[in-house]
Amino acid sequence: MSDTQDAGFQATGTVRPGGRTARTRSAVHDAVRELMAANGGESPDIPAVAAHAGVHPATIYRRWRTRDALALDVAVSDVNESSPIPATGDLRADLLAYTRDLIETFNSPGGLSFVQALATASRDTHLGPERTQELLRPRFELFQRMLDASGATELEPMDLVLLILAPAHLGTAFGMFGQGSDAEALVDNVLDVAAGRRARRSAR
Repeated sequence: MSDTQDAGFQATGTVRPGGRTARTRSAVHDAVRELMAANGGESPDIPAVAAHAGVHPATIYRRWRTRDALALDVAVSDVNESSPIPATGDLRADLLAYTRDLIETFNSPGGLSFVQALATASRDTHLGPERTQELLRPRFELFQRMLDASGATELEPMDLVLLILAPAHLGTAFGMFGQGSDAEALVDNVLDVAAGRRARRSAR
């Protein structure tokens, strides 16, 4: 069996809490992290993960389909834990807290692993954009929760990806971003977009 054989697909966040399913997912995720740490950050193949986690390879193929999907699932889980998204109802404060934390994470050793996993998964022709987006859905749901808490109906989660996540990634990858004014500039861009859309909506 190869990584590209499809026996179904299990997206992040769709497993039932507790029970064998959750234990299996945790064991598989831990195996991926340990193997990546031992292999200089390279995504391990599924048979190696299965052996390390003590599960049958078919279990992993059935739930994640490819090694890139599995690596992205782990990356999303890790970034949700290391870079939480606040939802206090104060959009500017929430965005600043998120952006500063994001830039700090990106500037830390291994901090770009989430974006790297996303880029790799997006190039996987056996995964496809729809399934990549499904893996990202838990992160997008947290973005939406932040927007809903503040009533920012002019914005969508993808706006935060394009206006904060993408430039923060490029800025830190090239060593150009710190946390202070850079974070504020990105947040101001988001709020300016929201204000512009609000004005156009009111003018209709």
